[in-house]
Amino acid sequence: MEKRSGKKIFNGIAIGKIQFYKKKENLVERTKVTDVEAEINRYEKAKEEAMEQLNALYEKALVEVGESSAEIFNVHAMMLDDDDYNESVRNMITTQNVNAEYATAMTGDSFSEIFANMDDEYFKARAIDIKDITNRVVTILCGNSESEQLDDEPVIIVADDLAPSETVQMDKSKLLAFVTKLGSANSHTAILARTMGIPALVGVEISEEWDGKTGVVDGYEGVFVVDPEAEVLAEYVKKKASDDEQKELLQTLKGKENVTKSGKKIHLYANIGNPGDLVSVLENDAGGIGLFRSEFLYLESDHYPTEEEQFQAYKKVVETMGGKKVIIRTLDIGADKQIGYFDLDKEENPALGYRAIRICLTRPEIFKTQLRALFRASAYGSLAIMYPMIISVDEVRQIKEISMAVKEELKDEGFKIGEVEEGIMIETPAAALISDELAKEVDFFSIGTNDLTQYTLAIDRQNAKLDPFYNSHHPAILRFIQMVTDNAHKAGIWAGICGELGADITLTETFLKMGVDELSVSPGCILSIRKKIRETE
Repeated sequence: MEKRSGKKIFNGIAIGKIQFYKKKENLVERTKVTDVEAEINRYEKAKEEAMEQLNALYEKALVEVGESSAEIFNVHAMMLDDDDYNESVRNMITTQNVNAEYATAMTGDSFSEIFANMDDEYFKARAIDIKDITNRVVTILCGNSESEQLDDEPVIIVADDLAPSETVQMDKSKLLAFVTKLGSANSHTAILARTMGIPALVGVEISEEWDGKTGVVDGYEGVFVVDPEAEVLAEYVKKKASDDEQKELLQTLKGKENVTKSGKKIHLYANIGNPGDLVSVLENDAGGIGLFRSEFLYLESDHYPTEEEQFQAYKKVVETMGGKKVIIRTLDIGADKQIGYFDLDKEENPALGYRAIRICLTRPEIFKTQLRALFRASAYGSLAIMYPMIISVDEVRQIKEISMAVKEELKDEGFKIGEVEEGIMIETPAAALISDELAKEVDFFSIGTNDLTQYTLAIDRQNAKLDPFYNSHHPAILRFIQMVTDNAHKAGIWAGICGELGADITLTETFLKMGVDELSVSPGCILSIRKKIRETE
């Protein structure tokens, strides 16, 4: 028996046969060509075929895993159409008289290495995307078929890493879990696992010798057990049966109130990254959306999204939620979310740098475009706006001034605007400490516990070496939450939590006692939190 640990991506227990997933390698040799134009034409035809495959994969993913996960293939198409990438391939063929396979492979290696060496986690995760599109074109040029198929029986996939196209092409009915050596919480494998609701671990030291053996993935503890002893296997079988039973019981909570035994009610909303997540929100019976991360529109675009593009996205979410509250966070980039066309300077401490509301207030043309789209969408349902990374009353007053001007401008143009609550995120110790003053200026507070914990404890949450020191239950964090909630209520406004801590069921009772009015969590956590609320006195 072997036992390995890794970073857990999704809770659950999976037991089954291990299939070590091997990529089919393309053996690329450097050969000299005499007809450069013919070789470039070979590349262009292969690229065109790759584009057709990506379009087909997008359509397949759209049906199987939703728009959110399918969008990666549109991103791949954009990458494959990138001028720098294509110019590099053509230039290598032309100047070195080499074959298209070699030029493509070398370009892919170079670009992938550039992304892998970036400080930003989002762009680091894109290195495998570069490898994926490169391998797709090289495979076509070599006349080879794509990667191996899954076994007939359901399996636990173990691999060094998995490309987006590989995961989407797998038969979902035969997938029990993913275990990979590489990858991150931002990887496509992780996103797919969450979408499918299956256990997954990344960062596990793996071995090809495990192929065909029995494995157990414990998504709760972040443990992978290979060839378990009889007693250990029996315990996990019992644990899985209990887990399955609990998931079935949770389904009976749909349509029920989020109310304690003593009658105290709390709003239970969902956090989403883009409109494609709405299916999961509705399936899990969320009371609304407490955090819609609007930056997805910017991250998935190669240009500043227009007012109309943003309006259509916000309108879709608001209409789909059918009158339930939708709280949209304004643009929050910087730190671990970088966008090339914003042309942000490299910073020594990006988490403490030029990000979120600081960008919006110093680039008002971007901010006003987003606000116009948001206020226009408010006419189609219940929409609220919240502003991130606030540290002062002066910032809030600047925002209100811009907001008022945008609303007046829209009214003058004949646009209808709904009743829009405007609130702020409490993510900094500064905001928490002056929350009594801030509460006089806004309609609500939403506590972003991820950043609040990071800044309060002076711990970079992206640095794995600091995990032993990271304590989200630190008394200072809990005191801040109590302080913010109390100050909100004194001013007659509500306070919620939209960070990861909101989904921590060991703190649900504590938050209820504090008087927290709303919890916003990942859609898949809604029913388990509802269960905990209803069991609490």
